[in-house]
Parts: sequence; structure tokens; C-alpha cells
Amino acid sequence: MNIALDKKIMIASKEIPKILIVDDEAMHRRLEVEILGDEYSVFEAKNGEEAIELVQTINFDVILLDKKMPGMSGDQVCHYIRETLDQKLVPIIMVTASSSAFELQESLNLGATDFIKKPYDTTEYIARVKSAIAHKKLTDNLDSAESVLFALARMVEARDEGTAKHCSRLTYYAKIYGEHLGLSAIQKAALDKACILHDIGKLGIPDRILLKKGPLTEDEWKIMHQHTVIGAKLCSEINSLSDVLPIILHHHEKWDGSGYPESLVGEDIPLLARIFQLLDIFDALNSERPYKKKFSKDKIYQIISEEKSKGWRCPILTDNFLEFLKNNDYLFEADLSALKEGTGEKLFNKIAETVYLIWD
Repeated sequence: MNIALDKKIMIASKEIPKILIVDDEAMHRRLEVEILGDEYSVFEAKNGEEAIELVQTINFDVILLDKKMPGMSGDQVCHYIRETLDQKLVPIIMVTASSSAFELQESLNLGATDFIKKPYDTTEYIARVKSAIAHKKLTDNLDSAESVLFALARMVEARDEGTAKHCSRLTYYAKIYGEHLGLSAIQKAALDKACILHDIGKLGIPDRILLKKGPLTEDEWKIMHQHTVIGAKLCSEINSLSDVLPIILHHHEKWDGSGYPESLVGEDIPLLARIFQLLDIFDALNSERPYKKKFSKDKIYQIISEEKSKGWRCPILTDNFLEFLKNNDYLFEADLSALKEGTGEKLFNKIAETVYLIWD
């Protein structure tokens, strides 16, 4: 990396909003830099390849992309940032002379969040950039709040040696089964987050109950049952987790109404909660715990089938899940010990030390 780029990275570490201008014409880049003035830390790239290199190094608040460039077009760069680099939240404004509704829709489909049309009005240009920066700050705050909850949920898992890697395995199963069911992107995202957050309410359960080696008393079970309500309350203040709340709250309901916390019956139990229950049961049966060994494949089929015959699980969904397992029987023997970091895990190590200090 050259010295100029090193200097820019030093500047980028400050709180000044960071903007990337991508345009193959130097004159256009200079004009945009002049419009933005000294209020922002502005970076330039003359083509898609340079832009991608910078995006992988610096956390930008806004990216301004020229739609038509030689080599990688603005649309191609946008798609690469969204899909390959998995940067879903950074605002990408497409700068274009085109008025074609089809071309503008194409850019939106590939991940653009706004447009600035050439020749642009200076006032409008600045207003759109400021609006994008405000949006980025909001999503950053939401993302940080989610990350803290994810880290706390991981620490609940860490408190109980019997559930090590439980959340990671659930996330893996949820991805495969969600695709099998044809769930929407929103449903799959909610299920993915629930795999991490479903037991976060156990933060409110005393260790003497949560970590008790012997059977719980009736009063202790009543306290333990509160973890679903506590978990839903913990996550209720974050709007981006609204689709996850029904799973957290209802993942211990039963089809016949004998579950908790609200004794919901049948299809009153949210679909994603019903799906999650089956994944949770499978992982419990298919993994070794301090108090039990991993069950055999036949025994797992038997127990899950009994869950249906007892009236505890959705019959149609349970049959579907059993068929899914038969068609994907590698899941019984899959080595998931080296799973990649998933939702919330990337920031776990950074946050965990702080939380441990609070607990100590």
C-alpha cells in the first residue's frame, strides 16, 4: 500500500464522516470534492478496482458511484460491495446522467440506495449526502446495539458448558432448513438471529437454577420458564429485532397448548418459532452434553416423531423436518467444530471482556 493511502487511512480513523467518490473522470471527481468541502474526509477512486480495495480497508459512511465507467461499471461495483464484501448497510448513491427508469431500477435492484442526476445541483447534492450520512449513523447505532445483545447471548451460552457451540450449530441448521422450506430473506434473517438470541433471557436466571446439576423443583421451573419473557423484553427496544421477538418469546410453546409462556395452541404459535423448536430439539439430541451422550440416528427419529404423537409439535412441519433429515443425513455426523463466525460472533471477543468485568 502506498504512503498516500496510509495517510488517508490515518485520517479515516477519526470521527469525520468518510466519503468515497468513484469516477473515471478526474474533472468530475475534483468537482465533487469541491462541493463537499472540508466538512468530510473524502477519498477518490478512478475505477472499480481501486474502489473495492479502499472499501475493504476503510469503513465509509457514503459511497458515490459513477454509473457508467470503463471496466467495472458502477452497478457491478455496487453489487460486489453488497454481495461479495457483504456490506449491506453503507449508503451507495449512484451518480448518473441517465433518466431511464429501467436503468435506475436496475441499480436499485443491485443495491443502490439513492441517485444524483448529472448535471447536479450543488444544494441537492449536499442534501442527499447529508441524508445518507444520517442514515448510516442510525444503522450503525442499531448494529452496535444488536452486537452487544449477540455478545451477551454468547456469554449465556458460555456459562453453561453443556451448550458450547449450540448457537453456531443452530445457525448452520437454520440456514439449510430455511432454504429447504423456501423461507423469504426476512424470515431467514430473523431465524438466523434467533439462533443466537433465543436464550438471552437466561441472563435473568440465577446461576443456582441455571447451572444446577440435579432436577429443578417446581418453583425453580417457574423461574426458569421466565427466560423467554425476559429475553423478549431485553430485545424489544431494538426495532430491527421485531421479527425475532416472537421466536424468542414462543420457542417453548407446544402444539397442544401445554407449553409456555402463553400456552398458545396450534397455528397460534408463530411459524418461525415452530421451525426453531425442531432445530433446537435436533441439536439437543444430536450433540453430546455433560449429562448425556449423543443419541443414535434411529433414536433421534423416534424421539422427534414422539414429540408429534404426544401433540407437542406441528404435525405437518414435523413430518417435513423428518423427511429433510433423511435427505440430509450427513447432518447427523457433520463436524461443526470449526464453524465460521456467524451473526454477532465477530464482535463477541471485543465486547466479552467488558461484560465479564461487569459480571465480576
